[in-house]
Amino acid sequence: MSTKPTTTDLEWTELDRRAVDTVRVLAMDSVQKVGNGHPGTAMSLAPAAYVLFQKLMRHDPADARWTGRDRFVLSAGHSSLTLYIQLYLAGYGLELSDLESFRTWGSKTPGHPEYGHTVGVETTTGPLGQGVANAVGMAMAARYERGLYDPDAPAGTSPFDHTIWAIAGDGCLQEGISAEASSLAGHQKLGNLVLLWDDNHISIEGDTETAVSEDTLKRYEAYGWHVQRVEQLPDGDLDPAGLYRALKAAQAETERPSFIAARSIIAWPAPHAQNTEAAHGSALGDAEVAATKKVLGFDPEKSFDVSDEVLAHTREALDRGREVRGEWEKSFAAWRTANPERAATFDRIRAGELPTGWEEKLPAFEVGKSVATRAASGKVLQALGAVIPELWGGSADLAGSNNTTIDKTSSFLPVGNPLPGADPYGRTVHYGIREHAMGSTMNGIALHGNTRIYGGTFLVFSDYMRPAVRLAALMRVPVTYVWTHDSIGLGEDGPTHQPVEHLAALRAIPGLNIVRPADANETAVAWREILRRHDKGAPHGLALTRQGVPTYEPNDEAAKGGYVLFDAEGGAPQVVLIGTGSEVQLAVAAREQLQADGIPTRVVSMPSVEWFDEQDQAYKDSVLPPSVKARVAVEAGIGLTWYRYVGQAGRIVSLEHFGASADGKVLFREFGFTAEAVAAAARESLTDSAR
Repeated sequence: MSTKPTTTDLEWTELDRRAVDTVRVLAMDSVQKVGNGHPGTAMSLAPAAYVLFQKLMRHDPADARWTGRDRFVLSAGHSSLTLYIQLYLAGYGLELSDLESFRTWGSKTPGHPEYGHTVGVETTTGPLGQGVANAVGMAMAARYERGLYDPDAPAGTSPFDHTIWAIAGDGCLQEGISAEASSLAGHQKLGNLVLLWDDNHISIEGDTETAVSEDTLKRYEAYGWHVQRVEQLPDGDLDPAGLYRALKAAQAETERPSFIAARSIIAWPAPHAQNTEAAHGSALGDAEVAATKKVLGFDPEKSFDVSDEVLAHTREALDRGREVRGEWEKSFAAWRTANPERAATFDRIRAGELPTGWEEKLPAFEVGKSVATRAASGKVLQALGAVIPELWGGSADLAGSNNTTIDKTSSFLPVGNPLPGADPYGRTVHYGIREHAMGSTMNGIALHGNTRIYGGTFLVFSDYMRPAVRLAALMRVPVTYVWTHDSIGLGEDGPTHQPVEHLAALRAIPGLNIVRPADANETAVAWREILRRHDKGAPHGLALTRQGVPTYEPNDEAAKGGYVLFDAEGGAPQVVLIGTGSEVQLAVAAREQLQADGIPTRVVSMPSVEWFDEQDQAYKDSVLPPSVKARVAVEAGIGLTWYRYVGQAGRIVSLEHFGASADGKVLFREFGFTAEAVAAAARESLTDSAR
């Protein structure tokens, strides 16, 4: 039976103790019933999760999306029962039947927490360390949100002040993303972030001595965090009172993020399974479950045993939540009265609306002028930044190349930073050379809500971001990636920096929209469409050129993903040339050659195959007539995307190998990206289609 804490710092009753032990029983039973899962961590973490949900967090189970709530992130997503059981006990809508259907088809309790699937789950966690970075992003968003709506309020007095709580495991802290994100959090002095480390020393391969030997607390001290350690009770269990004191002290530390190490014993108090790697990811077995229930004072013959008294006690969280939300709403109402203009802004942003007349601020670019699409994107951001205050972002140390600086006089940096323009509520984020953390903190920012975030790097470095990008698509969160230097056109930096497979690989991610505009005016339309789509909940990746490209007449149909840029002359089109990005100009030049030879030729610019595929069949057929079998697609990357558009008689002008170090124009010529090559491919396709 759990040891009752002796301190009076925490109000702790026999029902609290029984509730914690009930959590352990439910964790064992849920995994045992389905036959797979991760019981051990949920058992050992039971006191910590209970203290957070029942004693500390500001939350209302009846309103899981309340703006003023604290956020909770379970980075150790394999221990999803740690979260599900607390949601059940507190009254978020999960019931005992949901725990009984753990990890089964159609259940509300999948193997890892999924945002949008289970009420009360703030983010999808599974790949270890992602949740740490999500929590850092949420803490950044909370600070920026406060700057938008209540920047002058003393610390702790604003309705926008709240805490981001996160639990991480040994695996989370071994993954590199957590190091990137934790370094960023320390630099940003995110005093609204508390990270509890479940220091259980066990991973799949056994004791973590197999792989780790650093002093983790000193590492976090070096990052600039406030660190504490919570000692175990004499019997080896986590100490609820010690956890409570440490968590309260962390919440009171507003100048630095807080890190708490809690030494636990996985699967405590299972007589034989505790402190073993088997307890990490396997059911304990009927005999061990029964033995553990005896230790805890439960009937080993009963499964999913929750007493009415325990459930009534934990469901008091609904009453506390109603009360604390009511108090918050009073302070929020007072803020609204004192800040009517900011309140109007809050209401607009909360509703997902953009300011009246924002589209009029979009720049138009001179037709015929050569402009790099990365430069055009920068102009768009600077123009829109002046009228859309919720739009913010930056770059992974490549702002000058990505053109992602929305305001050169305002940097999102903490009080005390010596750089000019440093402002804790600044517009421009300096992520540092941390692409993976940038991607996942952006997810956290978007999940937090009430702002719009973007982040930039070179397209080739989307590889470093890919796990976070995939999760953004899985969660359908509206983040925007500004990926520049999108082809061999970047030139002399060579094949290490020249993306070849990246466009196709990113298009393979379900739910991610890739937009590769042909020119400056398409870039403006792309940004407009991305901002319009914010509430549809999907991430977007802009792929932008380093080199200048010709500017064409603006065409709003670019927002449909594909459209007729130049139509055939002298009759219906006999061949269709499809291009994206910097290669559209090659299709245009090839069209001139083919038209000169009497071949009516249509040029289709297709900046986004995902947007194009959304259109109705009639529109798609009007752009790519089914009767025209002669087609050529041209893109400076592998051709995987384009086979379904060109058909059996079509041709693809693509790059099926890595690049080289030379001037971009030389590379295009040497690798066959010329108007002549596109025209020759069109003639071949015409011959094939006539057979």
